[in-house]
Amino acid sequence: MVFVTGATGLVGSHLVQALVQQGKPVRALYRSVIPSFPGADKAEWVQGDILDVITLDEALIGVEQVYHCAAIVSFNPKKAGELFKVNVEGTANVVNACITAGVQKLLFVSSVSAIGRMHQESAIDENMQWSPKANNSEYGKSKYLAEMEVWRGIGEGLEAVIVNPTIILGAGDWNAGSAQIFKSVYNEFPWYTEGITGFVDVLDVVRAMLLLMESDITAQRYILNAVNMPFKEVFAMISKCFNKRPAHKKVTPFLAGLVWRLEDVKYRLTGISPLVTKETAASAQAKVSFKNGKLLQQFPNFKYTPIMQTINRICNEFKVKYELT
Repeated sequence: MVFVTGATGLVGSHLVQALVQQGKPVRALYRSVIPSFPGADKAEWVQGDILDVITLDEALIGVEQVYHCAAIVSFNPKKAGELFKVNVEGTANVVNACITAGVQKLLFVSSVSAIGRMHQESAIDENMQWSPKANNSEYGKSKYLAEMEVWRGIGEGLEAVIVNPTIILGAGDWNAGSAQIFKSVYNEFPWYTEGITGFVDVLDVVRAMLLLMESDITAQRYILNAVNMPFKEVFAMISKCFNKRPAHKKVTPFLAGLVWRLEDVKYRLTGISPLVTKETAASAQAKVSFKNGKLLQQFPNFKYTPIMQTINRICNEFKVKYELT
């Protein structure tokens, strides 16, 4: 039996599909509504969340493998309390439940944000050390501390492995997460930055997770990254696929600073979540690259999907999902 947290999210839903396709018995956690993606009807669904320790203990009875995908993703510093509650305390609960249930192995989906403040001098790999003195995002801090809970579990005898994906591209809910990139481009959002970062296909993330789970690897972390590219180039690829006008107005650091300050004022006055925060403005301007050699050395037959192929597939999935013209 395999247990999946965050099974209704982008990574979790694709993971459940892959597991049921392999014929694995899957038990999946949901909070309010059981999803209807292909293969969802073949999973056993358990209502609850990772803050409910009783539900976790009961859900892990008879479970051998756990994929922990559940998390809150937000770069709004005002949501720090919720981030730490779910990402850190929730992960501690999952780790404790795994130890109590005698689970064979845990795979934790973290983020490159947990590796530390992203510097631009050289490509980042798994050896980069977290520095509490750096100006890290609240989300990054929460994922780093969540990883510490996993390492604590490893110290207590739990076999576990961590993956750190870059920006995950997939056809999820395009009103949330990285999928919003596709919605913005479809709506011909005119602005772009000169920032550079890593991108990876959600299907590649799932394939890597399955390989790592079935291996004898434990007490390791792996950056999952297909390619480092400027945001502008990725936006242009999506625009071409949707046959929309590409972004053509450059966001300068000054303009980015002005926008996040105005959004912060709006948030304070109305309570509406800001479209841009200080953290997202800074990351959009940063030029950061990530290495992916550790996973490829471990699994030499693993190949990342070319980003143009990824974008074409996702655009076509969105066209069907939202009946786009």
